[in-house]
Amino acid sequence: MRKIIVLSMVTLDGVMQAPGGPKEDTSGGFEYGGWVAPFGDEVYNAAVKKETEPATYLLGRKTYEIWAAYWPKHGDIWPGINDGTKYVLSKTLENSDPIITGWEKSVVLKDVAAIKELKSQNPSESEKSDIQVWGSSELVQLLLKNDLVDELKLKIHPLLLGKGKKLFDDGAFPAAFTLIDHIVSATGVIIAHYKRAGEVKTGNAGA
Repeated sequence: MRKIIVLSMVTLDGVMQAPGGPKEDTSGGFEYGGWVAPFGDEVYNAAVKKETEPATYLLGRKTYEIWAAYWPKHGDIWPGINDGTKYVLSKTLENSDPIITGWEKSVVLKDVAAIKELKSQNPSESEKSDIQVWGSSELVQLLLKNDLVDELKLKIHPLLLGKGKKLFDDGAFPAAFTLIDHIVSATGVIIAHYKRAGEVKTGNAGA
């Protein structure tokens, strides 16, 4: 079975909207686009570079549309995103739409059942096994609700933004995760890798 890995840049209060630039996603009147800019350093940049190796990608429609307008023209920055297969969850897009045909190796999925089928399949020879989810807040919440996330790779920034699209909502399936790797950058970003680890366990604290 293929793994679904969620990668996200997130603030202390869970905001993940528009980390890359002021015009990336201004929906909802969001004013802090590009909030990751002050935090780059050698450790941070090395982690990002490692994560941008070729993979298979699963994106929400809004993230897909933002990326499809940018990455085909900037393959020198992130070659893997153009080489890998991009699956986009959308009820409105079709595989024949120009935005899909215009970005090679793009495929539309219509529902959670299609994601579950993709996850259960063996990858083709041209595809990477692991499926990465970038951005796509609504998609991430849907995956968490259906217990489809195998790993979380988070960059937790020392910021409070107060509003914006969040990584988590109240609908996630209760699940335990194990921290399998972590490092802290000189700028205070916690770079943490979590792996799904069974059910939530409870008890009396201190007992």
